[in-house]
Amino acid sequence: MNMSREKRTKERLVVVGGDAAGMSAASQARRMKGPDDLEIIAFERGHFSSFSACGIPYWVGGDVSDRDQLIARSPEEHRERGIDLRMRTEVTELDVAGGRVRSRDLESGAEAWTSYDKLVIATGARPVRPSLPGIDAPGVHGVQTLDDGQALIDTLNRTEGRRAVVIGAGYIGVEMAEALINRGYEVTVVNRGREPMSTLDPDMGRLVHDAMEGLGITMVNDAEVTKILTKEDGRVRAVVTQDAEYPADVVVLGIGVRPETALAEAAGLPLGEHGGLLTDLAMRVRGHENIWAGGDCVEVLDLVSGRERHIALGTHANKHGQVIGSNVGGGYATFPGVVGTAVSKVCALEIARTGLREKDAHRAGLRFETVTIESTSRAGYYPNAAPMTVKMLAELRTGRLLGVQIVGREGAGKRVDIAAVALTTGMTVEQMTALDLGYAPPFSPVWDPILVAARKAVTAVRSTTH
Repeated sequence: MNMSREKRTKERLVVVGGDAAGMSAASQARRMKGPDDLEIIAFERGHFSSFSACGIPYWVGGDVSDRDQLIARSPEEHRERGIDLRMRTEVTELDVAGGRVRSRDLESGAEAWTSYDKLVIATGARPVRPSLPGIDAPGVHGVQTLDDGQALIDTLNRTEGRRAVVIGAGYIGVEMAEALINRGYEVTVVNRGREPMSTLDPDMGRLVHDAMEGLGITMVNDAEVTKILTKEDGRVRAVVTQDAEYPADVVVLGIGVRPETALAEAAGLPLGEHGGLLTDLAMRVRGHENIWAGGDCVEVLDLVSGRERHIALGTHANKHGQVIGSNVGGGYATFPGVVGTAVSKVCALEIARTGLREKDAHRAGLRFETVTIESTSRAGYYPNAAPMTVKMLAELRTGRLLGVQIVGREGAGKRVDIAAVALTTGMTVEQMTALDLGYAPPFSPVWDPILVAARKAVTAVRSTTH
């Protein structure tokens, strides 16, 4: 066991975590400073670096044919760029006072201390895995890494039965339900909430519910899983709730994720109410001049509510990494915050949201109006015009846009980006009605659905105010 502290002649950056935020930070720092000025050592406990976790459901479902298509940059490619990336090596302790990290080689078991001048924490998030009888049985799968995805595919390929139960109906749960339907499974989704997609208001979640059932997926809402039953060979055979039992040959956990911050907490670094690391605008850990953090292990500022929140998305992680790398490399960059934009799909149904839900606005102490409109993705007379529902929240008195949710068919989801820009710039719904959006019958009605909702919101706000 090597616990010695080595002598060094140049600055060293140590990165904990070899995926989006960590390797984006390392790569950007390397662009800013060459190997003669900055040594970069990165630790990753898994088998893969810089991969797209968001793509795993589409790989499982067959839309992506090969695992390696999800890898943006291999360990060898990082090393060729002057980053000492050490795979299958887990950091087990942060010694903040001593400026060093303890790591363990997962293959050999060897441990060592590595000192740093600057530290980046990019430990990501871990799937929620409730403590239930049978939760660790063969055939029960979380889906967070490429290793997880491969293990699930291996199970699907060797399992004779065709019954799958997905526990949870958030983004991962809904996307995995689609993947399993595509593979010919009979799918049941067990959800503890009133409706699927808790990131939407329940009335919009109901539209997702109806569409999922239309695809042959059995939706079970308001259901708490109590245990998982196994066969004589130990493999999963059923999921049990307080009211019923659902046969299963494979179970997928889609309950969500939490920040992976056990190391940071043990080191005394500041955490927020959601368990994520707290940083300043430069992504520097608060109160620590030479430590940065980014990706799914941090909390970020919600620009609409003004509160910290935890959002695990690859888009944010890559931006965090770019900001951190620029600052570590001697430049200056900031990450101002988010408005909570996300988009997903289940088969042909597109689901999108940005800003606040009704309960978020209530929690923030805001007074608001909501409107909901039905429209189409194209001019009604144009072939294949698809229906969509848009819900919009606007603040009373000011008319400030607070949030938008969209559920619809082709062409619906990415319209949420219009609202995301409006939220970021602090626009009112009245200002939105004047937006000069692109129009032609194949792409939109004369009044885009977002603008139709904005017009209705203007009327609602005015009538309440006056």
